[in-house]
Amino acid sequence: MKLLALDTATEACSAAVWVDGAVLERYELAPRRHAALILPMIEAVLAEAGLSPPQLDAIAFGRGPGAFTGVRIAVGIVQGIAFAADLPVIPISTLAALALGAAQEAGYSRIAAALDARMGEVYWGVYAVSEHAAKPLDEERVCAPQNVTAPIPGDWFGVGNGWTAHAAILAQRLPMSGWQGERYPRAGNVARLAAAPLSRNVWVSADQALPVYLRNKIASKSV
Repeated sequence: MKLLALDTATEACSAAVWVDGAVLERYELAPRRHAALILPMIEAVLAEAGLSPPQLDAIAFGRGPGAFTGVRIAVGIVQGIAFAADLPVIPISTLAALALGAAQEAGYSRIAAALDARMGEVYWGVYAVSEHAAKPLDEERVCAPQNVTAPIPGDWFGVGNGWTAHAAILAQRLPMSGWQGERYPRAGNVARLAAAPLSRNVWVSADQALPVYLRNKIASKSV
């Protein structure tokens, strides 16, 4: 399988290509530069892989939650490439991609992902993570940090800039082994989740490549 993946939902910007288990990636922490960076990143990883869009099987993207502007950038670019190359699209949760990366690097299987949603809230998701899967254990939500929950007790590891902003409150809500705040979703992990066999259930046409904001009232957050 050959996939292109991108994520622009947070302060980080990245693009990746998955080719039969191998991942090529470009990543940069670059607030407010996503629109300028993402297309050159896509061109670079495709060139490194020796691929053009019509040779891909699908395009995956971080569908949110995250910064309103950043998620819209990803949707617009994915739809443009997918329509032109007649490709299906795979929407992947940015919280799940964040959880997968944290589990691989920190060695924990239960990940509590929190992104700063501004307005005194966090985007929140809890996952059981295996090699290339991040199974949600509850619905993703946007809520005040004092209202987060996890459906099962256990040894949790926190990840995401929501922890940087609200660690004292979040750590009171569930038992923690530790947390890392300066970590963001990466396109390589979007690709890994998209390549999993069960992801076939969420492949959609380009016109169905929709963002997920988790809140009806959108607070613009520059990326």
